[in-house]
Amino acid sequence: MGIEVGGLLGLIWLVIVIWAIVKVAKSDAGGFAKLIWILVLLFFPLIGLIAWFLFGPKG
Repeated sequence: MGIEVGGLLGLIWLVIVIWAIVKVAKSDAGGFAKLIWILVLLFFPLIGLIAWFLFGPKG
């Protein structure tokens, strides 16, 4: 049972990170800022997602 719950939580986490990347890509931020945010989200998913929610583009 533990593996299924872990897999489900991992899938949910992946969907949230992909959603954040799409939101960054569609934002009004400049191209370089978008690139930096996407790289941060890809390489540091937990910290990157928290930082994006707090400091990321709001558009």
